[in-house]
Amino acid sequence: MTLLNQEATLSTAAAKAGMDERTARKYRRLGKLPSEVRRLHDWQTRPDPFAEVWDDVRAKLEATPGLQAQTLFADLQRRQPGRFQDGQLRTLQRRVKRWRALAGRPKEVFFEQRYEPGALGQSDFTYMTALEIRIQGQPFDHLLYHFVLPYSNWEWGTVCFTESFESLSAGLQMALWKLGGAPHAHRTDRLSAAVHQEIHPEVFTRRYQALLAHYRMDGRRIQASQPHENGDIEQRHHRIKEAIDQALLLGGSRDFATRQAYEAFLEQTFETLNAGRRTRLQEELPHLRRLPQGRQDAWKRVDVRVTGGSLIRVAGNRYSVDSRLIGERVQVRVCADELQVWYAQRHVETVPRLRGSGTHRIQYRHIIDWLVRKPGAFEHYRYRDELFPTTQFRMAYDALRQTVTLARASHAYLQILHLAAQGSEAAVDTALGHLLRAGAVPTVEAVKAHLAPDTPPVLEVEIPAVALTAYDQLLEAVEEGAW
Repeated sequence: MTLLNQEATLSTAAAKAGMDERTARKYRRLGKLPSEVRRLHDWQTRPDPFAEVWDDVRAKLEATPGLQAQTLFADLQRRQPGRFQDGQLRTLQRRVKRWRALAGRPKEVFFEQRYEPGALGQSDFTYMTALEIRIQGQPFDHLLYHFVLPYSNWEWGTVCFTESFESLSAGLQMALWKLGGAPHAHRTDRLSAAVHQEIHPEVFTRRYQALLAHYRMDGRRIQASQPHENGDIEQRHHRIKEAIDQALLLGGSRDFATRQAYEAFLEQTFETLNAGRRTRLQEELPHLRRLPQGRQDAWKRVDVRVTGGSLIRVAGNRYSVDSRLIGERVQVRVCADELQVWYAQRHVETVPRLRGSGTHRIQYRHIIDWLVRKPGAFEHYRYRDELFPTTQFRMAYDALRQTVTLARASHAYLQILHLAAQGSEAAVDTALGHLLRAGAVPTVEAVKAHLAPDTPPVLEVEIPAVALTAYDQLLEAVEEGAW
């Protein structure tokens, strides 16, 4: 093109460019570069082995879009043995992929969100079972209440065991006070702790509304079966588990001495992750709402009457209390992990909260006094299995059954249990272990003998007589100093 403007004739310009004259004339006429008139490669270089069966394959894909190419290929091999070889699977996979991209169902579009600082917080529960955390060698099955600010990705979490309102309230308030402020809005999944699942799924529960009002936050919830609407917290679930798993691998153990040690480990993990988000967090903090004067109570009050069996029923579970309270109405404060029993404005007992419903927790110390008086009720007691604190207590009862009658065995065992209630359960358990290993009958007398400490030898202490003249010398020294 440059030479056309410099030379007198087209033939001269073509010769200098090393091009045939007819080719030069074609490019001059088109006014395009050779790369612009090159034909794109849109033809097949080899015959399509699936051309004759493609209509049938396409019909199956249109009827059932979830079918995989590998399934369709196996179906073709089964219906037409020997026609298609295993090496042709990749060809069918490419063709199915191309059909889905050009003629298949439209895919769901995810719209990237832009968040304003301090505008929104998200939270949800996530199971931690896959991390295989253990406490003193025992599996520690639990959940994590997880809170995140989408703008800065600042996050916090607390250990819990159920998706209850008490867990939600305690976890959310812990995160807000750790943060030092509250976002303008809070978005959750459609949790039963936050919304009316059956009657009015579009309405928040009264308790959750009160919690939001306490921190001046607007409540938001996602649509049913649409977890991607809470996408930031869902993604952080994956990331925090990955970070915890790496920290556990680095530490070399997933076993912790106590729950408190595990919670301290989680706190350190969150602190480490949040340290890299300080810049964005500093931008967000001025936009957060100020916290109220104090936290809202993260427990529910339930008034129940103690039954004749010294039991109370709370949230579908039964718990034993002191037999002195039989017939009285007590106030139970239902917290996330425990129940606090109050009577006459006094806190009388705290018991661990059971998970789920239809279970029970019977403490033998509450009823042992009356069981000793009514030993005949022990054998068929509905919650008898709860009256064996350890395996060795159960073994002791079985050993008594083999040596004496049923009535005597029940009476003897209850006396041993009464001994444990009055003193140390661990000491009685140790004594039973020694007796069982020695092949002795674990009677209450034998246990008492084992518990009785050896009488230490009496030491004779001699105190020498004090000379009274020492007092005279002391008084004389004082008088000389005074003069």
